[in-house]
Amino acid sequence: MTEFDLRLRAVVPAPPKVVYEALTDPAALRVWLTDHAEVDLPGRYEFWGRHTPDGAEPHQRVLHADERTIRLAWTVEGVETISQIELADDEDGTLVTLSQSDLPSFEDIIADKAGARGALQTFWSLAIANLADYLSGRELTPKCDFTSTELRASVVIDAAPDEVFDSMIQPARFREWFGANVDIEPRLGGRFAMGGFELDPGGAKFVEFEPGRKATLLFADGITDTWELEGSAGKTRLTLVESGFDPDNPPYPGWAGWLGGIAALRRYHELPRWRSIWRGIEMAGVPEGMFVTD
Repeated sequence: MTEFDLRLRAVVPAPPKVVYEALTDPAALRVWLTDHAEVDLPGRYEFWGRHTPDGAEPHQRVLHADERTIRLAWTVEGVETISQIELADDEDGTLVTLSQSDLPSFEDIIADKAGARGALQTFWSLAIANLADYLSGRELTPKCDFTSTELRASVVIDAAPDEVFDSMIQPARFREWFGANVDIEPRLGGRFAMGGFELDPGGAKFVEFEPGRKATLLFADGITDTWELEGSAGKTRLTLVESGFDPDNPPYPGWAGWLGGIAALRRYHELPRWRSIWRGIEMAGVPEGMFVTD
């Protein structure tokens, strides 16, 4: 029996039959998942490209496929992992459960020592978020380009800059949309700690802080994350930039995590009856209380 290191559970707004079609139609996969996809079940299910970890060519083979489950062997940097997607009925659409085996340790992922396998958790989180928006007919969030050292993304959010900025620096609001515990001191020189100050007492520091306009976080390893907000007609163009890293080892896992967060932030501000899509996140080695879900 496969031992999974990761389980993500999310509700997406469509019945299982429609979700299954989005999961198995190559044209749909090329929109919400990655650049290239070819599917001919039960024998073939492949995806690859610059938006896929270790994606220069396809490395998947089908282990099982029916109308509710797709199980793949996916070799990433020479290690064969198992990825499994299961669908179940839910009153709000379809409960999607993504299970992934053979992840590196959480400590190695955090320290950017895990290679492409270290990005699988955030790759799948962003993919499921984009699947939910694809099924809703919404604009998708930019994907992580695993071939580029320019980590920059820009989206338009249907809310005013002050409102968006507030939701990014007030810890209670941040926990709502991002789905992880966080402690924040919202001021210049204040600390920001994903997981809370008990896990990371020093945290990152705000080295720029202009309410409604800009904030920059400096992390202990020298990496900076900058949020720039520009308002127009009641909307906000939010641009995120990550810099200061070793160009030979871009922090793709964390960057893909920020992109998944942007997807959640957009839904948080734009959906009239907002509720997080996430119903459960389990990952081996993650400190208890790290994730916040319904």
